[in-house]
Amino acid sequence: MRINILFLLIVVTIFSGEILSHKIFFMKEKNLSGFYSLSKECPDSTKEMTVQGTSMYPFIKPEDKVKALFGYYACHDIQRNDIVLFKFSGNKNLLIKFVRAIPGDQWSLKKTDNVYEIIINGITLKNSEGKPYQFSEYSCKMLKLYTKDYPIIPEGVYLLLGDKIEGSLDSSHFGLVNKNEIVAKIVCDK
Repeated sequence: MRINILFLLIVVTIFSGEILSHKIFFMKEKNLSGFYSLSKECPDSTKEMTVQGTSMYPFIKPEDKVKALFGYYACHDIQRNDIVLFKFSGNKNLLIKFVRAIPGDQWSLKKTDNVYEIIINGITLKNSEGKPYQFSEYSCKMLKLYTKDYPIIPEGVYLLLGDKIEGSLDSSHFGLVNKNEIVAKIVCDK
């Protein structure tokens, strides 16, 4: 029993150090006001961050302050419209995006006026301003592959998008994202 607890503490220490050492893509650390908890509930670390970049604009503006709750999803389900940080393969930085579709959602692409809109459970997907996401033929190539192979979002993966209706560095470029790549929930004053 003691060996298992010691092993768990070592793993948690390594994991927390790895996550906390990442730089945030489109975000930078302003103030490390965090803690790491080994409570029976949910391990977490909270960091105040300053948003850099415009992929979440207009909902989150550059220089807005947000809180990143690392480890939150170890004990909570990822919900539609959560704002998350995730590891993007091949990039040492983390990305910030909305969760726009969750496991079990039916999704497709609908061509309208030379652009493609995303349909989730029969409803056109819209950004924070109520404008439909609209992708060009070129920018939705990845989405076309995924909707063809997975008309229902599979268990453990999510559709992540920025707030720009034409897309950003998001699922329109790299497809669905595995839950294990989502490392933090973002909380902001909205």
